[in-house]
Amino acid sequence: MGRLLDISKPVVMGILNATPDSFYNKGRDSDLDSLLSNAEQMLQDGATILDIGGASTKPGSKLLTADEELKRVIPVIDTIHKRYPDAWLSIDTYNAQTAKEAIAAGADIVNDVSSGRIDTKMIATVATLGVPYIAMHMQGTPATMQQKPQYENVTQEILDDLRKTCDTCAHAGIKDIIIDPGFGFGKTLEHNYELLRNMHTLRILGKPILAGLSRKGMIWKALNTTPDGALNGTTALNMVVLQQGANILRVHDVKEAMEVIQLYQLLRG
Repeated sequence: MGRLLDISKPVVMGILNATPDSFYNKGRDSDLDSLLSNAEQMLQDGATILDIGGASTKPGSKLLTADEELKRVIPVIDTIHKRYPDAWLSIDTYNAQTAKEAIAAGADIVNDVSSGRIDTKMIATVATLGVPYIAMHMQGTPATMQQKPQYENVTQEILDDLRKTCDTCAHAGIKDIIIDPGFGFGKTLEHNYELLRNMHTLRILGKPILAGLSRKGMIWKALNTTPDGALNGTTALNMVVLQQGANILRVHDVKEAMEVIQLYQLLRG
């Protein structure tokens, strides 16, 4: 509370999944010691933010109750916050109750894949908490989002949707809004790459942009590999999103993302 997150140059958000069913196993573990070890390594590798989630949002996943989610994330947040008080912690949740209790336990940011659509109390709750809010675009819900997603103009529709979300958040009293175009959330392979080519247009909203491409299907399916084999592709596309204006890279592999940022800074001169 009261701290300023410096994104004058791009920063890395490391993914910590306290869930047994995420799509990629690195950073995924229900064992507290393993999660703490992963957190320590990510911070050593240069992560500015750790994004802690207790509910999988992979395609087809069902919604998780706040009670179950809290059992998974609160011990992790509490322990990391006490051990690394200077680290920025984000709670990855669509449940307002989880957001409220996570912030009380030491989290600094709320990251909501649904932009307040799954839990209609979320935006008002975040406004009351007075913390930054990451609002992501998703067509449908995790359970339905990949069932024939359709757009006439994917970039324009996402821009319009995020603009409305930003207006709603600002009207509610949220001062710090970060936008996420939601790669892989209710989008086909073609939609994802069209969005990637045109992501710079989102800068018109004047908000920091988070990009989460790490080891997603838009990479491993295109390369005919698996999430385990998608690090090289992730690294390549992380450079593209930086050139398109991303301020935050949300990744499983912090060291490699930091190297991309270092080279990007040199490229910019």
